[in-house]
Amino acid sequence: MDHLYSSVTMDDEFEKLVIRMNPPRVSVDNKSSRTATLIKVDSANKRGSLLEVVQILNDMDLIIRRAYISSDGEWFMDVFHVTDQHGNKLSEDGVAERIQQSLGPRARSFRSLRRSVGVQAAPEHTTIELTGRDRPGLLSEVFAVLTDLKCNVVAAEVWTHNSRMASVVYITSEATGLPIDDPDTLAKIKKLLLYVLKSNRDKQAANTAVSVGSTHKERRLHQMMYADRDYDMNDTESGSSDRCKPLVTVDNCSDKGYTVVNLRCPDRPKLLFDTVCTLTDMQYVVYHATVIAEGPEAYQEYYMRHMDGNPISSEAERQRVINCLEAAIKRRTSEGISLELCCEDRVGLLSDATRIFRENGLSVTRAEVTTRGSQAVNVFYVIDSSGNPVKSETIEAVRKEIGLTILRVKDEAYSKSPPQESGKFSLGNLFRTRSEKFLYNLGLIKSCS
Repeated sequence: MDHLYSSVTMDDEFEKLVIRMNPPRVSVDNKSSRTATLIKVDSANKRGSLLEVVQILNDMDLIIRRAYISSDGEWFMDVFHVTDQHGNKLSEDGVAERIQQSLGPRARSFRSLRRSVGVQAAPEHTTIELTGRDRPGLLSEVFAVLTDLKCNVVAAEVWTHNSRMASVVYITSEATGLPIDDPDTLAKIKKLLLYVLKSNRDKQAANTAVSVGSTHKERRLHQMMYADRDYDMNDTESGSSDRCKPLVTVDNCSDKGYTVVNLRCPDRPKLLFDTVCTLTDMQYVVYHATVIAEGPEAYQEYYMRHMDGNPISSEAERQRVINCLEAAIKRRTSEGISLELCCEDRVGLLSDATRIFRENGLSVTRAEVTTRGSQAVNVFYVIDSSGNPVKSETIEAVRKEIGLTILRVKDEAYSKSPPQESGKFSLGNLFRTRSEKFLYNLGLIKSCS
């Protein structure tokens, strides 16, 4: 074991030395193309380099129209054709410095943590990770528990796919505004949230674990759902349709010793990040790739091998790669009507809002929660809990309860003309019978009368 540890340490130090001797070179070219900015990256090759670059472009909200990737050997060379969210070229080259910093010798390597329920203290907040079987009202119950425990949710992201749910939630203490680091409080949070996740009869019920590190939030969500086997097609609900599936093929190129993955699906933001993230976490190394996404459809082709240098060797492994890539693409697909909640932030806001969704028969399929200064900017994707199309009357009823100036419909296809805004914020005046009964069962309150 000591010998193995020494070998790993020496490999890491050698990698750092190579990077210091050959620092990454990043250039931003606005002249070669009329429609996009070309970002060229040359660097010493290391595991995860491609994902790090794609992640930076993803975090800067850049749209990747084309990409050409080559990393066969000790060096990798990538070219990305990118635009901003409005299809324009970039007006500044700060991206070059950010990529160079990420690939430099001090860059933090990615960790692959796989936990079901975790609580981790960070300098600004405490991070809670949740995975479990999705069901109507689950998110409402999670936020109700956190509110009753005097936790303020400052940010969160929730994904659901194939009847599974994964969430990363950032909280602070309601009293101090600081991260929660008291062991007894953290233990209570984990215990009660685990109870919420296990309240259903699920063979994949969550286990409690404390995170020992952190990763990029969206990558972490991919890791959590992958570990929770959301790609297992045996668990697919009967309502799913093959027409929604991306087209993924996996074949071996025997003369070159590669596995070739071809992927075609409707284009959307962050698609390349989702696929590269999944291949990296599945322990595959991409040597060459071509990405074209200049229309409504995206095409991706990867030449890759497993980390041990071998191509895919069995039909079971081939099918697993197909299933995992399909799942990675569909996790971020926003099913349902998009609702944006913008107002002054306060403790319990999310608990109240999601409770109203539940009481009106709506389920949250995806959520993005952020706090900008004192303002809460939250986006929810909702569907009818019974599987029927969401009625405009239901959406308008929810908007009236929450506040017409506060909850808005983002979907362009939503044609309902809303009534005039009342300007009233009514969340705090709504009845709480179901939530109080739920909290009573958890032992968080003494009476639900």
